[in-house]
Amino acid sequence: MLSAAGLEHAYGKRLVLSIDAIELEAGNATALVGPNGSGKSTLLRLLAFVERPVAGSLSLDGTIIRTAAQRRDARRRVTLVEQHPYLFRGTVQHNLLYALSLHGARGREAERRAGAALERLQVADLAEREATDLSAGETQRVAVARAVALEPDVLLLDEPAGVADRAAISQLYQTLEEERARGAALCFASHQLEDAYRWSDTLIALADGRASPVTPENLFRTVLPEGDGPKPASVGPLQILVVTEKSGTATIAIPPDEILVSLAPLQSSARNEFRGKVTRVGDDGRGGVTLLVDVGVDLAVRITRGALDQLGLHIGTEVVLSFKAMAVRVF
Repeated sequence: MLSAAGLEHAYGKRLVLSIDAIELEAGNATALVGPNGSGKSTLLRLLAFVERPVAGSLSLDGTIIRTAAQRRDARRRVTLVEQHPYLFRGTVQHNLLYALSLHGARGREAERRAGAALERLQVADLAEREATDLSAGETQRVAVARAVALEPDVLLLDEPAGVADRAAISQLYQTLEEERARGAALCFASHQLEDAYRWSDTLIALADGRASPVTPENLFRTVLPEGDGPKPASVGPLQILVVTEKSGTATIAIPPDEILVSLAPLQSSARNEFRGKVTRVGDDGRGGVTLLVDVGVDLAVRITRGALDQLGLHIGTEVVLSFKAMAVRVF
Protein backbone atom coordinates (compact mmCIF):
# COMPACT_ATOMS: atom_id res chain seq x y z
CA MET A 1 0.00 0.00 0.00
CA LEU A 2 2.58 2.59 1.16
CA SER A 3 6.21 2.01 0.27
CA ALA A 4 9.48 3.90 0.20
CA ALA A 5 12.71 3.30 -1.71
CA GLY A 6 16.13 4.89 -1.28
CA LEU A 7 14.74 7.23 1.35
CA GLU A 8 17.15 9.84 2.75
CA HIS A 9 16.58 12.90 4.88
CA ALA A 10 18.87 15.57 6.28
CA TYR A 11 18.65 18.60 8.52
CA GLY A 12 21.13 21.06 7.14
CA LYS A 13 24.19 19.03 6.15
CA ARG A 14 23.54 16.30 8.69
CA LEU A 15 22.11 13.09 7.23
CA VAL A 16 19.61 11.76 9.77
CA LEU A 17 17.89 8.98 7.85
CA SER A 18 18.89 6.51 5.14
CA ILE A 19 16.44 3.67 4.49
CA ASP A 20 16.84 1.37 1.48
CA ALA A 21 13.24 0.17 1.43
CA ILE A 22 10.14 -0.13 3.58
CA GLU A 23 6.66 -1.35 2.72
CA LEU A 24 3.50 -1.00 4.78
CA GLU A 25 0.89 -3.49 3.62
CA ALA A 26 -2.87 -3.45 4.11
CA GLY A 27 -3.89 -5.40 7.20
CA ASN A 28 -0.37 -5.54 8.62
CA ALA A 29 1.37 -3.73 11.47
CA THR A 30 5.01 -2.63 11.46
CA ALA A 31 6.81 -1.59 14.64
CA LEU A 32 9.77 0.80 14.66
CA VAL A 33 12.14 0.45 17.60
CA GLY A 34 15.48 1.95 18.51
CA PRO A 35 17.11 4.44 20.87
CA ASN A 36 16.25 8.13 21.00
CA GLY A 37 17.63 9.90 17.95
CA SER A 38 17.61 6.74 15.82
CA GLY A 39 15.26 8.25 13.22
CA LYS A 40 11.89 6.75 14.15
CA SER A 41 9.98 10.05 14.28
CA THR A 42 11.65 11.36 11.13
CA LEU A 43 10.71 8.21 9.22
CA LEU A 44 7.08 8.48 10.34
CA ARG A 45 6.90 12.13 9.27
CA LEU A 46 8.25 11.25 5.84
CA LEU A 47 5.81 8.36 5.47
CA ALA A 48 2.98 10.73 6.45
CA PHE A 49 4.02 13.24 3.74
CA VAL A 50 4.53 15.86 6.45
CA GLU A 51 8.14 16.37 5.37
CA ARG A 52 9.77 15.82 1.99
CA PRO A 53 12.79 13.51 1.80
CA VAL A 54 15.96 14.89 0.28
CA ALA A 55 16.26 11.73 -1.80
CA GLY A 56 14.25 8.64 -2.65
CA SER A 57 10.60 8.06 -3.42
CA LEU A 58 7.32 7.31 -1.69
CA SER A 59 4.60 5.33 -3.43
CA LEU A 60 0.95 4.83 -2.54
CA ASP A 61 -0.76 1.86 -4.18
CA GLY A 62 2.12 1.65 -6.62
CA THR A 63 1.96 5.29 -7.72
CA ILE A 64 4.99 7.43 -6.92
CA ILE A 65 3.89 10.59 -5.12
CA ARG A 66 5.62 13.53 -6.79
CA THR A 67 3.44 16.62 -7.04
CA ALA A 68 1.96 18.89 -4.37
CA ALA A 69 -1.54 17.79 -5.43
CA GLN A 70 -0.58 14.14 -5.04
CA ARG A 71 0.83 14.84 -1.58
CA ARG A 72 -2.42 16.56 -0.53
CA ASP A 73 -4.44 13.59 -1.74
CA ALA A 74 -2.07 11.18 0.01
CA ARG A 75 -2.46 13.00 3.32
CA ARG A 76 -6.21 12.33 3.16
CA ARG A 77 -5.43 8.61 3.20
CA VAL A 78 -2.45 8.61 5.57
CA THR A 79 -2.85 9.84 9.15
CA LEU A 80 -0.06 10.43 11.68
CA VAL A 81 -0.48 10.69 15.44
CA GLU A 82 2.68 12.37 16.69
CA GLN A 83 4.35 11.66 20.01
CA HIS A 84 3.14 14.98 21.43
CA PRO A 85 -0.13 15.50 19.52
CA TYR A 86 -1.73 18.89 19.11
CA LEU A 87 -5.41 19.45 19.85
CA PHE A 88 -7.26 22.57 18.74
CA ARG A 89 -9.05 24.92 21.11
CA GLY A 90 -12.59 23.81 21.82
CA THR A 91 -14.06 20.60 23.14
CA VAL A 92 -12.80 17.12 22.44
CA GLN A 93 -15.92 16.51 20.36
CA HIS A 94 -15.19 19.63 18.31
CA ASN A 95 -11.67 18.41 17.61
CA LEU A 96 -12.95 15.19 16.10
CA LEU A 97 -15.79 16.83 14.16
CA TYR A 98 -13.46 19.45 12.70
CA ALA A 99 -10.99 16.78 11.55
CA LEU A 100 -13.82 14.81 9.98
CA SER A 101 -15.12 17.91 8.20
CA LEU A 102 -11.73 18.34 6.54
CA HIS A 103 -12.19 14.82 5.17
CA GLY A 104 -15.68 15.52 3.88
CA ALA A 105 -17.71 13.98 6.73
CA ARG A 106 -20.32 16.23 8.36
CA GLY A 107 -23.64 16.10 10.16
CA ARG A 108 -24.93 12.88 11.68
CA GLU A 109 -22.32 10.74 9.94
CA ALA A 110 -19.51 12.77 11.49
CA GLU A 111 -21.17 12.66 14.91
CA ARG A 112 -21.58 8.88 14.65
CA ARG A 113 -17.94 8.33 13.69
CA ALA A 114 -16.66 10.71 16.36
CA GLY A 115 -18.74 9.10 19.09
CA ALA A 116 -17.72 5.58 18.06
CA ALA A 117 -14.03 6.48 18.04
CA LEU A 118 -14.20 8.07 21.50
CA GLU A 119 -15.98 4.98 22.83
CA ARG A 120 -13.35 2.67 21.36
CA LEU A 121 -10.55 4.54 23.12
CA GLN A 122 -12.65 4.76 26.31
CA VAL A 123 -12.60 8.56 26.37
CA ALA A 124 -16.27 9.22 25.56
CA ASP A 125 -16.65 10.89 28.97
CA LEU A 126 -14.22 13.58 27.78
CA ALA A 127 -16.31 14.62 24.78
CA GLU A 128 -17.44 17.95 26.27
CA ARG A 129 -14.15 18.72 28.02
CA GLU A 130 -11.96 21.56 26.79
CA ALA A 131 -9.23 19.83 24.79
CA THR A 132 -6.46 22.07 26.12
CA ASP A 133 -7.29 21.06 29.71
CA LEU A 134 -6.56 17.36 29.22
CA SER A 135 -3.67 15.47 30.75
CA ALA A 136 -0.90 14.15 28.52
CA GLY A 137 -2.35 10.64 28.58
CA GLU A 138 -5.87 11.87 27.81
CA THR A 139 -4.55 14.03 24.98
CA GLN A 140 -2.78 11.06 23.46
CA ARG A 141 -5.87 8.85 23.56
CA VAL A 142 -8.07 11.58 22.12
CA ALA A 143 -5.56 12.12 19.31
CA VAL A 144 -5.67 8.42 18.49
CA ALA A 145 -9.49 8.54 18.57
CA ARG A 146 -9.41 11.49 16.17
CA ALA A 147 -7.15 9.54 13.81
CA VAL A 148 -9.27 6.39 14.02
CA ALA A 149 -12.44 8.37 13.29
CA LEU A 150 -10.95 9.35 9.92
CA GLU A 151 -10.75 5.66 8.94
CA PRO A 152 -7.38 6.16 7.17
CA ASP A 153 -5.89 3.61 4.80
CA VAL A 154 -2.53 4.05 6.58
CA LEU A 155 -2.29 4.85 10.29
CA LEU A 156 1.07 5.98 11.69
CA LEU A 157 1.66 6.46 15.42
CA ASP A 158 4.71 7.83 17.22
CA GLU A 159 4.99 6.34 20.73
CA PRO A 160 1.19 6.04 21.11
CA ALA A 161 1.51 4.40 24.53
CA GLY A 162 4.26 6.64 25.84
CA VAL A 163 2.31 8.25 28.70
CA ALA A 164 -0.59 5.82 29.15
CA ASP A 165 -1.20 3.40 32.01
CA ARG A 166 -1.30 -0.34 31.33
CA ALA A 167 -5.10 -0.49 31.09
CA ALA A 168 -5.15 2.33 28.55
CA ILE A 169 -2.27 0.73 26.63
CA SER A 170 -4.16 -2.55 26.36
CA GLN A 171 -7.22 -0.75 25.01
CA LEU A 172 -5.08 1.25 22.61
CA TYR A 173 -3.44 -1.79 21.05
CA GLN A 174 -6.77 -3.58 20.90
CA THR A 175 -8.09 -0.63 18.88
CA LEU A 176 -5.06 -0.83 16.58
CA GLU A 177 -5.74 -4.54 16.14
CA GLU A 178 -9.28 -3.65 15.06
CA GLU A 179 -7.87 -1.12 12.58
CA ARG A 180 -5.61 -3.78 11.15
CA ALA A 181 -8.60 -6.12 10.82
CA ARG A 182 -10.41 -3.32 8.98
CA GLY A 183 -7.62 -3.43 6.40
CA ALA A 184 -5.54 -0.43 7.40
CA ALA A 185 -1.76 -0.53 7.14
CA LEU A 186 -0.25 0.33 10.54
CA CYS A 187 3.16 1.54 11.58
CA PHE A 188 4.02 2.58 15.13
CA ALA A 189 7.16 3.57 17.00
CA SER A 190 7.59 2.13 20.46
CA HIS A 191 10.15 2.00 23.26
CA GLN A 192 8.34 -1.01 24.73
CA LEU A 193 9.84 -4.05 23.03
CA GLU A 194 7.28 -6.44 24.49
CA ASP A 195 4.47 -4.41 22.90
CA ALA A 196 6.39 -4.08 19.64
CA TYR A 197 6.88 -7.84 19.35
CA ARG A 198 3.35 -8.69 20.48
CA TRP A 199 1.40 -6.29 18.27
CA SER A 200 3.41 -6.18 15.05
CA ASP A 201 3.87 -8.43 12.04
CA THR A 202 7.16 -6.78 11.11
CA LEU A 203 9.72 -5.22 13.45
CA ILE A 204 12.31 -2.76 12.17
CA ALA A 205 15.15 -1.68 14.44
CA LEU A 206 16.73 1.69 13.67
CA ALA A 207 20.14 2.97 14.74
CA ASP A 208 21.68 6.22 13.53
CA GLY A 209 18.94 6.59 10.94
CA ARG A 210 19.53 3.19 9.34
CA ALA A 211 17.92 -0.21 9.66
CA SER A 212 20.00 -2.07 12.23
CA PRO A 213 21.39 -5.53 11.39
CA VAL A 214 20.83 -6.67 14.97
CA THR A 215 17.90 -7.02 17.30
CA PRO A 216 16.78 -3.71 18.81
CA GLU A 217 17.54 -4.30 22.46
CA ASN A 218 20.60 -2.92 24.22
CA LEU A 219 21.63 -0.35 21.64
CA PHE A 220 23.97 2.33 22.98
CA ARG A 221 25.89 5.27 21.54
CA THR A 222 29.51 5.49 22.63
CA VAL A 223 32.94 6.77 21.63
CA LEU A 224 35.65 4.20 21.01
CA PRO A 225 39.39 4.85 21.45
CA GLU A 226 41.95 4.29 18.72
CA GLY A 227 43.59 0.89 18.34
CA ASP A 228 42.71 -2.72 17.57
CA GLY A 229 41.55 -5.62 19.67
CA PRO A 230 39.64 -5.34 22.93
CA LYS A 231 38.86 -1.77 23.90
CA PRO A 232 36.55 -0.14 26.44
CA ALA A 233 33.25 1.41 25.43
CA SER A 234 31.76 3.78 27.99
CA VAL A 235 28.03 3.24 28.49
CA GLY A 236 26.78 5.25 31.44
CA PRO A 237 28.85 4.10 34.43
CA LEU A 238 29.89 0.88 32.67
CA GLN A 239 33.09 0.10 30.80
CA ILE A 240 32.11 -2.58 28.30
CA LEU A 241 34.93 -4.40 26.51
CA VAL A 242 34.40 -4.83 22.77
CA VAL A 243 36.54 -6.22 19.96
CA THR A 244 36.65 -3.92 16.95
CA GLU A 245 38.92 -1.93 14.67
CA LYS A 246 36.43 0.93 14.67
CA SER A 247 37.20 4.11 16.61
CA GLY A 248 35.36 7.33 17.31
CA THR A 249 31.60 7.65 17.57
CA ALA A 250 29.86 4.27 17.26
CA THR A 251 26.77 2.33 18.20
CA ILE A 252 27.20 -0.91 20.13
CA ALA A 253 24.57 -3.62 20.49
CA ILE A 254 24.55 -6.41 23.03
CA PRO A 255 22.24 -9.20 21.82
CA PRO A 256 20.03 -10.22 24.75
CA ASP A 257 20.42 -13.90 23.84
CA GLU A 258 24.21 -13.58 24.31
CA ILE A 259 23.96 -12.43 27.93
CA LEU A 260 24.24 -15.08 30.65
CA VAL A 261 22.34 -14.51 33.86
CA SER A 262 23.34 -16.16 37.12
CA LEU A 263 22.94 -15.71 40.84
CA ALA A 264 26.72 -15.63 41.42
CA PRO A 265 29.80 -14.94 39.26
CA LEU A 266 30.56 -17.69 36.73
CA GLN A 267 33.90 -19.28 35.93
CA SER A 268 33.98 -18.40 32.23
CA SER A 269 35.94 -16.57 29.54
CA ALA A 270 33.41 -13.75 29.43
CA ARG A 271 35.27 -10.46 29.89
CA ASN A 272 32.17 -8.40 30.71
CA GLU A 273 30.58 -9.10 34.06
CA PHE A 274 28.20 -6.79 35.91
CA ARG A 275 26.10 -7.11 39.04
CA GLY A 276 22.55 -5.79 38.97
CA LYS A 277 18.96 -6.20 40.00
CA VAL A 278 15.97 -7.48 38.00
CA THR A 279 13.50 -4.64 37.49
CA ARG A 280 11.05 -6.27 35.08
CA VAL A 281 10.02 -9.76 34.01
CA GLY A 282 7.85 -10.08 30.94
CA ASP A 283 6.78 -12.20 28.00
CA ASP A 284 9.04 -11.47 25.05
CA GLY A 285 6.19 -12.06 22.59
CA ARG A 286 7.95 -15.12 21.14
CA GLY A 287 7.39 -17.76 23.81
CA GLY A 288 10.33 -16.80 26.02
CA VAL A 289 10.98 -14.34 28.82
CA THR A 290 12.67 -10.95 28.73
CA LEU A 291 14.31 -9.63 31.89
CA LEU A 292 15.23 -6.01 32.38
CA VAL A 293 18.23 -5.75 34.68
CA ASP A 294 19.60 -2.53 36.17
CA VAL A 295 23.40 -2.77 36.12
CA GLY A 296 23.91 0.99 36.07
CA VAL A 297 22.10 1.04 32.73
CA ASP A 298 19.13 -1.14 31.80
CA LEU A 299 20.06 -4.32 29.93
CA ALA A 300 17.49 -6.63 28.37
CA VAL A 301 18.21 -10.35 28.74
CA ARG A 302 16.27 -13.10 26.99
CA ILE A 303 15.95 -16.49 28.71
CA THR A 304 13.65 -19.49 28.64
CA ARG A 305 10.79 -19.97 31.05
CA GLY A 306 12.61 -23.03 32.36
CA ALA A 307 15.64 -20.91 33.25
CA LEU A 308 13.38 -18.35 34.94
CA ASP A 309 11.90 -21.03 37.17
CA GLN A 310 15.20 -22.80 37.80
CA LEU A 311 16.93 -19.61 38.97
CA GLY A 312 13.85 -18.40 40.85
CA LEU A 313 14.06 -14.95 39.30
CA HIS A 314 11.58 -12.21 40.11
CA ILE A 315 11.56 -8.43 40.37
CA GLY A 316 14.19 -7.44 42.90
CA THR A 317 16.40 -10.53 42.50
CA GLU A 318 20.13 -9.65 42.52
CA VAL A 319 21.91 -11.26 39.59
CA VAL A 320 25.19 -11.26 37.67
CA LEU A 321 25.19 -10.65 33.93
CA SER A 322 28.12 -11.80 31.82
CA PHE A 323 28.88 -11.74 28.10
CA LYS A 324 31.93 -12.01 25.87
CA ALA A 325 33.63 -9.03 24.28
CA MET A 326 33.22 -10.74 20.91
CA ALA A 327 29.45 -10.89 21.43
CA VAL A 328 29.11 -7.10 21.33
CA ARG A 329 28.24 -5.83 17.86
CA VAL A 330 29.82 -2.55 16.76
CA PHE A 331 28.60 -0.41 13.86
